[in-house]
Amino acid sequence: MTRFIDKPVRSRPRSRGPALGSLITTTLVVAAAVSALAGDVAAKPVTVADLLANAPASDWRTPDPENTLYMDLEKGRVVIELAARVAPQHVANIRTLARAHYFDGLAIIRVQDNYVVQWADPDHHRPVPADVHPSIELTAAAGADARFEPLAAHDVYAPQVGFLDGFPAARDARSHRVWLAHCYGMVGAGRDDPPESDGTELYAVIGHAPRQLDRNVALLGRVIKGMELLSSLPRGSGEMGFYLPAEPVTPIRSVRIAADVPVAERTPLEVLRTDSPTFRAVLEQRRTRHEAWFQVSPDRIDLCNVPLPVRAIPGGNP
Repeated sequence: MTRFIDKPVRSRPRSRGPALGSLITTTLVVAAAVSALAGDVAAKPVTVADLLANAPASDWRTPDPENTLYMDLEKGRVVIELAARVAPQHVANIRTLARAHYFDGLAIIRVQDNYVVQWADPDHHRPVPADVHPSIELTAAAGADARFEPLAAHDVYAPQVGFLDGFPAARDARSHRVWLAHCYGMVGAGRDDPPESDGTELYAVIGHAPRQLDRNVALLGRVIKGMELLSSLPRGSGEMGFYLPAEPVTPIRSVRIAADVPVAERTPLEVLRTDSPTFRAVLEQRRTRHEAWFQVSPDRIDLCNVPLPVRAIPGGNP
């Protein structure tokens, strides 16, 4: 098949198989940020670590295990939070594929520098479960506009950017369309020229945000732990970063839905809520820099440079 240089693609055409204490704490967090951001030279500038350390428990959320994917590699686990309300059909497909052990024993077949890591069945030998249905989910499902949280930032690729269900996103207020953005760590479904995809070939962004792909590929989640396991992989020397036959690939031990994994074997994580006071304070800290190192404060922030903090659940499993 013809492969296009600037998009994630299938490796070849497919033959498918069978068919209040908390309020006080939050107030103090924001107050500390405001004090520092106002240029109080007598106070040490607040850092993101300060903000997160003082964040109340209510500012954190636990990803739904039914919408959390574990990809276990030889060197560790990659944890992906799935965007079930944004791309419901693709997420349903991923659940089906994981429960059918479709990805188990496959490999990462493509690592393109400053772009993506991709995993799939390159020869399409494995039958695809009958309940997996191709779909077109290039923008978010209906109703997403009401959940969009705007970010005060100019963007080159969209009239407005912000967050949707905790994921970086963009919006066209006139059409009320919302879509996820190709920021670092986002996960999408590879496809050929037809716009539909089914999730049998997945990729994660490991380089500078390829926002030209927005609304051209179905994004379905984000890596929330284990990005270093993907970004540090040897680059493929073939076209578009595909591994050549003589090059070793990284095998995938298993891909499972967290809900199907015994509790003792799960990776307990919390994600900072993007609608929380702490997150708003983090945004301002990153937008207006008062640390001693900065000679000039940017007073701006790019969507894909916004930190989306994740932490191990205090007292949870190692």
